[in-house]
Amino acid sequence: MRVLVTAGGTSEKIDDVRSITNHSSGRLGSLIAEGFLKKQFVVDYVTTAQAKRPTENKNLQCYEIAGTQDLTEQLQKLLQEKHYDAVIHSMAVSDFTPAQSFSQEDFLEELNYLFQEKKGPLDKEDLAQLATPATKDEKKISSDTDQLYLVLEKTPKVIQLIKQIQPEVLLVGFKLLVDVSKETLINAAQTSFKKNQADYILANDLAKIKSGQHIGYLLDKQGQIVGEKQTKEDIAQLIVETINNHYRR
Repeated sequence: MRVLVTAGGTSEKIDDVRSITNHSSGRLGSLIAEGFLKKQFVVDYVTTAQAKRPTENKNLQCYEIAGTQDLTEQLQKLLQEKHYDAVIHSMAVSDFTPAQSFSQEDFLEELNYLFQEKKGPLDKEDLAQLATPATKDEKKISSDTDQLYLVLEKTPKVIQLIKQIQPEVLLVGFKLLVDVSKETLINAAQTSFKKNQADYILANDLAKIKSGQHIGYLLDKQGQIVGEKQTKEDIAQLIVETINNHYRR
């Protein structure tokens, strides 16, 4: 049996020395991978340079990525080349990536240009032009400005590629919100099933993730809670056992 696990958090490049990232450590993903390895699964582990990795194992192969585009290309390659029984997509993928940056002076110049061209109020189509202005591609943004303006554009939902390539794979997705009620969190997870075509979703709240605690709810595609756990170790075990039991039926 072979599983694909993604873990850690993407880093979206601003220039050659700066990036936007998140605080995902990849620890839960590494625990999930180690759980599968203990059951003699073959594990392909897609992660980032800073994220925690499972202990070396003959059945473990690690693949390192940086940004969302890297992740997309790596997943497409693996899913096209190998058959997986399950994919556990625990990686925290950035919702936005830098499209362009401006010094204070350049930003004002671009806005003035748009106003002059439009001769009236700007709309979202006008502002979208800021993502691809005719400016030079700098390897390092100059720090000689009082303010730096970034234009961020939405990244594609990587999880939606998985079932497109391997429709029969068992897919576990993750839903993270911040400081919401349990009802709101569960409702958000239930809503995401159709969009992502996941078979299970682990719903968790960042406000309830702290030292020694990680409250998570595993939902099936009927939207029912099949397990509730209080720590990363127990969540990892729940996911591994759920996948393992699915194939032992």
